[in-house]
Parts: sequence; structure tokens; C-alpha cells
Amino acid sequence: MAAFDTHHPPRPELIDQCVHCGFCLPACPTYALWGNEMDSPRGRIYLMKMASEGATDMTDKWVGHFDTCLGCMSCMTACPSGVDYAKLIEATRAQIERRHPRSAMERLHRWMIFSTFPRVDRLKLLRPVLRAYQQSGLQSLIRGSGLLKLLPKQIGAMETLMPKLGEHETIAPVTPAQGVKRKRVGLVLGCVQREFMPEINAATVRVLAAEGCEVIAPAEQPCCGALMVHAGEENPALDLARRMIDTFERANVDVIVTNAGGCGSNVREYGYQLRDDPKYADRAAAFSAKCKDVAEFLQELGPRSERHPLKMRVAYHDSCHLQHAQGVRSQPRTLLAGIPGVELMDLPEAALCCGSAGIYNLVQPETADTLADRKAQFIGAAKPDVVATGNIGCMLQIGAAVSRNGQKTPVLHTIQLIDASLRGGTPSGI
Repeated sequence: MAAFDTHHPPRPELIDQCVHCGFCLPACPTYALWGNEMDSPRGRIYLMKMASEGATDMTDKWVGHFDTCLGCMSCMTACPSGVDYAKLIEATRAQIERRHPRSAMERLHRWMIFSTFPRVDRLKLLRPVLRAYQQSGLQSLIRGSGLLKLLPKQIGAMETLMPKLGEHETIAPVTPAQGVKRKRVGLVLGCVQREFMPEINAATVRVLAAEGCEVIAPAEQPCCGALMVHAGEENPALDLARRMIDTFERANVDVIVTNAGGCGSNVREYGYQLRDDPKYADRAAAFSAKCKDVAEFLQELGPRSERHPLKMRVAYHDSCHLQHAQGVRSQPRTLLAGIPGVELMDLPEAALCCGSAGIYNLVQPETADTLADRKAQFIGAAKPDVVATGNIGCMLQIGAAVSRNGQKTPVLHTIQLIDASLRGGTPSGI
């Protein structure tokens, strides 16, 4: 019997699209690190085929090759045959979570993650506790004592990735456009970003309003479900997708803007994810058709407000789910290059993941840190004044690696630099 059940197994026609040419190998982060065929997209697709034909069971070793996949989709950009690896890996991970018994420690760790990070209400309660932990000096004491090294690596990773928490910025449900209104825009606020790095959303609202957009940011919107769907937690992710669709249908917006690469790639797939739901299938497709990354939207909209100079060298880092899953590459660079005084540079290995990858840096911290340290080394060699990227996960992951490698280069969101240029001041965080 096949290892997969009958509910949305990896589709055979997608598996058979892979001609095993090997173009994906140099694009895959885990293959670049280990050179192991089964830790490449081509190898993982072969494992899917074996499982679907009953040639292998869902053993711990078999599952391990999928657990180490970052889901970065770099292979999709490299693939000449157009294999939709995203649909294959997400279907396989959903099968794993239904059919493979994980250890008690793994189950507990994943429960902690999914009971916290996608829950905005719980993050709101956690935020003042963590801020007190930082401001009291306890964080510095614990980090300096080496105590974190005694904890399980997965727990230590959570603490290491924690951003510095400042004053909370609440986003108004409605922000009027400045001047003549050009669009009515809905903003996806995210979950961790909304509570732990609200300055990104605040900058996004200011830029959109300055460019003539009325911004609708419903406070009741949930997490988009990206963390869950990318980790195989299918049903909770679909419940969040339905709630998100309900929320933005009531908002009646022209465009739905995301400012996190992972969230953006997920909401664009609602139509596919809810294809079997007769109540939501058409509505989900209509929702996804409205979704655009903020850089993509601003580039299409065209600049209206004056850009003031920012005299700095900016290294741009591509978020994987922005460049590979959404195909948004040139737009952020064009926006940054449009700021007077900015000297824009690309970093080596731009197509390789930094190791963030949803919850990957929390469940596979050693591999994630190895990839992030490579990025930090390139940043150190390039010596930019700031690193810009379009995803909060990348910001936290690269920021932690930069600090770990003794560097002080700030890592900001692209929209924060545009906001600073419009306001005529130095970006916060520098």
C-alpha cells in the first residue's frame, strides 16, 4: 500500500513533471551544504514517488529528508520543466503530520510554536513580559552567562531571534489617503510582525497613504496561516484562511497588500488551498487575485510623493518566498534605487535561503544558523550601511547572525527605507 492517504497526496502528474535533470541541485540550500542527493529537490521528489507507489514506508529517515527541506522554492526558479515543488512539498508535509508519529519532544515543541506565534491575542499578552525581560537587563545577563547554551537548541533559538521591543505602534483601522485618493488598499498585518515589529506596518501605512491610498487594516484579521500550511498543519491553516477571506470581504478593498514574503506567498494560494470547499473556493480565488506584495504594488502604482536623499550603501537581500514563490525581484530594487543617494548592491548567493523559512529556524536551528552565518560573512565583506529585505523572518534571522558574527550592520525592511526617504529623516533602527 502507498504511504500516503487519499486526501490530497502529492499529485502524480506533478511528480512526473520532474525529469531529474539536476538544475535544482546548486539552487538547493541543503544540497549546497551536504551534497546528499536525498536532500535535494530531485531526491525528495523521488522519495515522494517511491512512497506513492508503495516502494517505501514513511520511516523516520524518510521523514527526515522532508523535515530538512526549507521550502524556500529556489528550485522552482531553477527548474526548466516548471515543476511546482511548492504544491508537492506542502502536500507531503500535510501527509507526514497526519500519518507519521513524532516524538513527544517534537510534538511538544511544535505545539508551543503553533499555540503562540499564529495567535495574535497571545502574542499581545506575551509582548509586555518580553519587553520587561529586555529592559530589566535580565536578557543581557542570561545571554552573557552562557545559560542559553545549556538549553535545548530549539529553545535557545527562540530567545536568540527575539527582536528588540520598543513602544508599541497601533495601526488605525482606517488611514485616509493624502491628496487625491488613488486606491482603497487592505493591509495584511501579520501575527509576529504586528506585535513584535509593528514599526514595519506603521511605515507601510505611512508610505501607502503618502502615495494616495486609503489604507484599511482590520484589527480583527487573524494570522494568514502561512506558518501552519508550510509545516503541514493543513486544517488549522484553512480555518485561518477562511477567517481572513471573511474579514477582507467586509473591508471591500481594491487591493490586498502584504509586506512579508511568507505571508504574501501563502495568501496568493488560498484559491488552491480551498479548492474543495464549495462555500469558499470562488471567494478564495477572488481574494488571492487581489493580493500583491507592497513593493510590487508601489512599483505598479508609480511614485507621487517626493523622495528625500538617504546617503547610504544598501545591500538588498531577497526573501525566498518573495523572489521564488511570488516572482518579486526587480520591484524592491527599483524602489530602493529610486531614493536619491542610495547606492544599491546585491549580496553573493542571493538565491540561497538565509535559514529563516517559516518555523525552520526554530525546528532545525543548526542548519538555519549555518545558512545565516554564510549571509553574515557576505555582509561583513561588502560592508553596507544597512541590509534591506522584504520579510520579517529574514530580518530576524540575518540580524541574529550579524550580531553573532560580531557585526553591527542594521537589517531593515525595504518599506522602512522608503518611509524614511518620504519623511526626510534617518530610518529608525540605524
